[in-house]
Amino acid sequence: MSNYKFKTLNIRGKEYVEVHERIKFFRQEEQYKGWTIESEFTVLDSEQCVCKTTISDTDGRVIATGHAHEVQGSSNINKTSYVENCETSAIGRALAMLGIGIDSSIASATEVSNAIAKQEAEPKEENIMDKAVSYIKSQNNKQEAFDAIIAKYGEQLTDRQKSGLKKFVR
Repeated sequence: MSNYKFKTLNIRGKEYVEVHERIKFFRQEEQYKGWTIESEFTVLDSEQCVCKTTISDTDGRVIATGHAHEVQGSSNINKTSYVENCETSAIGRALAMLGIGIDSSIASATEVSNAIAKQEAEPKEENIMDKAVSYIKSQNNKQEAFDAIIAKYGEQLTDRQKSGLKKFVR
């Protein structure tokens, strides 16, 4: 292997290699000359997609695969580009499974950033639930309080969360 120095991105004290760096390395290294990267979507609809990327050698043997799943609208980038984001992640994971850019992690910088953003968004949902429960409990007319919560936050709540809140209405 060459002495290629991958550019990394520091996320919370850990270095991650971005997918474009992995692709650039793969395309310029002599040992991968003639190898292919192929992506296929095993699920693709208006709500989500699953992409499988396969890396094959010059004889057509599959050497590595990577998979990714994205939900439309689950992040700012996924509002408009969930398909492209999914393919990029699958390519990055396939290259990582080939051993490219994995000194510290298989995950790419983008995957880690997205995961952190998703985790940081989850407490907000819990805050809505905590506030909704407190509000319903504090009101004399629990049904009216429940209806107000549903009117204000209904689109942000899952059916399970709505059912959970309904239990506080007596």
